[in-house]
Amino acid sequence: MAIDILLVDDSAVMRKVLTRALRQGGLDIGEIHEAGDGTEALEQVTKGGISVSLVLCDWNMPNMNGPDFVQEARNAGFEAPVIMVTTEGGDERIAQATEAGANGFICKPFTPDKLADAINSVLAPA
Repeated sequence: MAIDILLVDDSAVMRKVLTRALRQGGLDIGEIHEAGDGTEALEQVTKGGISVSLVLCDWNMPNMNGPDFVQEARNAGFEAPVIMVTTEGGDERIAQATEAGANGFICKPFTPDKLADAINSVLAPA
């Protein structure tokens, strides 16, 4: 079954990198939606009528950052898995992401295989 994904990143270049990595990662990718920040993403998942199986979300963005987006989306009833994608790793960041409601965490730079592994781990049946 194809995975419909929302890419949330203020960098159009990074959204293209993510798209390429998704296509190269060997996953069955369906539709790829994009948002330039957390505010736009929140609008899409709560009122925009899109249905996605997964969100890949940058940490640092203008208007609404990644953790705030995740927390607001969860508060609005959005249940699809969210993987935070950031240049800033570390236990504190992972804890913050998890506390906000993220299901996974991957550090930039990443390979298509590492991205696919992160996606498979959050989409695997419990």
